[in-house]
Amino acid sequence: MAADDNKLVADERTEFGKGAARRIRANDKIPAVLYGHGTEPRHLTLPGHETMLILRKANAILDLQIAGESQLALVKDVQKDPVRQIIEHVDLIVVRRGEKVTVDVPVHVDGESAPGTIIALDATTLSVEVEATHIPENLHVSAEGLEEGTQILAKDVVLPSGATLLTDPEALVVNITVPAVVDLPEEGEETEGDEAAEGDAAEGDAEAESGDSE
Repeated sequence: MAADDNKLVADERTEFGKGAARRIRANDKIPAVLYGHGTEPRHLTLPGHETMLILRKANAILDLQIAGESQLALVKDVQKDPVRQIIEHVDLIVVRRGEKVTVDVPVHVDGESAPGTIIALDATTLSVEVEATHIPENLHVSAEGLEEGTQILAKDVVLPSGATLLTDPEALVVNITVPAVVDLPEEGEETEGDEAAEGDAAEGDAEAESGDSE
C-alpha cells in the first residue's frame, strides 16, 4: 500500500483523559498515539472522516504531516466502540522507508472449486515480513476448478517480491471438501429415537395402570 495515497494532517495534543477524548471525537477527530524506534510517544489527533476511510484497509501505512514534517506510521491497533463502531483511538508505530515490518495479511480466495465441492478457508491471514511501504492488501489464492481433497498450504501461497513468510509453511490455508450428506427418514418411517420414545411412553402407561389396580 503506497504511503503517498494516505497523507493525513495530524495535530499534536496536550489534553488527555476521557473528557478530552470525548471533545476530540465530538469535533470529528480521532485521538492517536505514535511511538517506536526509541522515540518518545507523541499524542496526536487525526481527521475523523479521512482516517476512517483509510482504516477500512488492513495494515494501513499513514503519511502523517505533523507540524510541516512527514512521518510514516503503521496502524498497529484500532479501538472501536463495541456498539456504535465509532473509532475511539488509534495506535501507530513509526516506520521508515525501506524498513521491513511484520504484519498479518488477509487471505482472499479467487474462483470456484469443482462442482459439488466447497471451499474451507482454514487460515484467514498469514504472517509475513515485508517492506513497510509495500504491504499487500490481500494475499490471493486460486481455488478455480480444484477437486475434493485438494489442500493449499501456506508455502503454496504466492507472496509479493521481497516478502518473507513467517507463518508455519505447512499450515493449512484452503481445504476443498464435499458437504456431508445427512440421511433424513422418509415420510412415515420411524427413527430409532421415535421408537425409543414410543417404548418409554408405553412403559409409563403400563406402570400407571398397575398403580391404579393396586
